[in-house]
Amino acid sequence: MGVDAAREKSDTTRGVVTHYVRDWIIPKWGAFFADDIKALEIQRWLKSLHVDKGFAWTTAAKVRGIFSRMYKVGILHELVEKNPIENVETRQTTNYKAIMLTPDETLKILSAMIHPMHRALVLTCAATALRASELLALRWSDLLWEEDRIRVSKRWALGADGKPKTKASDGYVPMHPILARRLRGWRAESPYSQDTDFVFPSLRKGGKVPVDKVVFVRNYLRPAAKVAAGVAIEDGHRFGLRNLRHSLSNWLVNVDKSNPKTVQGLLRHSKIETTLNLYTQPDRDETEAAQGPLLGGPESDRIDSMIRSAWMNCGLELWSDYSLTD
Repeated sequence: MGVDAAREKSDTTRGVVTHYVRDWIIPKWGAFFADDIKALEIQRWLKSLHVDKGFAWTTAAKVRGIFSRMYKVGILHELVEKNPIENVETRQTTNYKAIMLTPDETLKILSAMIHPMHRALVLTCAATALRASELLALRWSDLLWEEDRIRVSKRWALGADGKPKTKASDGYVPMHPILARRLRGWRAESPYSQDTDFVFPSLRKGGKVPVDKVVFVRNYLRPAAKVAAGVAIEDGHRFGLRNLRHSLSNWLVNVDKSNPKTVQGLLRHSKIETTLNLYTQPDRDETEAAQGPLLGGPESDRIDSMIRSAWMNCGLELWSDYSLTD
C-alpha cells in the first residue's frame, strides 16, 4: 500500500483495498483525527460490520488488516504516532467449508463436458491445480511441449493480463504426457491455435479474451458436478474451479501421501504453512509423477486403485472415447 511499499500489489488487490477504504473505512472514520481514534471504538465497529452488516468474520479481519496498514504507512511517513489497531481483535475463522471432490467425481464431471474446450479446461485445472486466473491467461506459447511443463507468468484479472499472485506463483507446473496429449487434441480443434492465442478462448468474442469463468462455472461446471457427479452443492454455496485445485492438493496429501513440499511446489504456495506445517525439498519430477495416479496414465509407475474403480464404476460409453489411458 503506497508508493513506498516493498512489494507492489496486483491490480485485483488494489481494487479490493480501494473498495474497503472508500466504501467503509473513510465513511466511518474520515472525519476523525487518526491519533484520536481508540482501539475499542474500532473493535466495536468491526463487530458491528459482522452483526449488523452481515460481514463474514474473515472479511471483517481483512478490513482490520487494511486499516492497520494505513496506520503503518502513516507512522512510516511520521503522520501519526501509534497504531491503535494493534490491540484490536477479530475472529480469523470462517464457517465456510470447501467442497472436496474425489477422483470418481472429477472423472464424472469430465464425462459430462460435451465441448472439447470444456473438457480440456477441467482436466488441466484438475491435474495442475492452476488458479482460475492463471488458466485463463494461458496462451499456446506457454505450453512447453518439449519440456513437459507449462509456464505460469501471468494471470487474467480485470479484463487484462496481470502479474502473478505472488513471487512463488511465477514459475512452471509439470505437464503430464496424458495432459499434453489432451491439450494437443484441443489445439487441433480450436479455431484459435496460434502461439499468441488463448488456450481457452471465448468463442463468442472471437478469441479476443479467454472464456468467461463465471459463465463457465454457472452453466457447465456446477451443473455437471451436481447432476453427473452427484456432488451435494447447496444453493448459495461456493463451488468453482478453485475446488478442483483444492481437491488435488487434498487428495495428494491425504490419499496419495505425496511429499507436502512437492504439493507446495505444485500449487506454488509462498509458504508451506499454506499447504501444510511441514518443510521438505520440492522436486519437479516428483510433482509430475504425482499427477500420474490422478490421471491414471500408463506412463506412471502405478495406477491408483481408486482411479481404476472410479473409472469402471462410471458406466458411461463416453469413457471408451475419453479414456485417460488410451
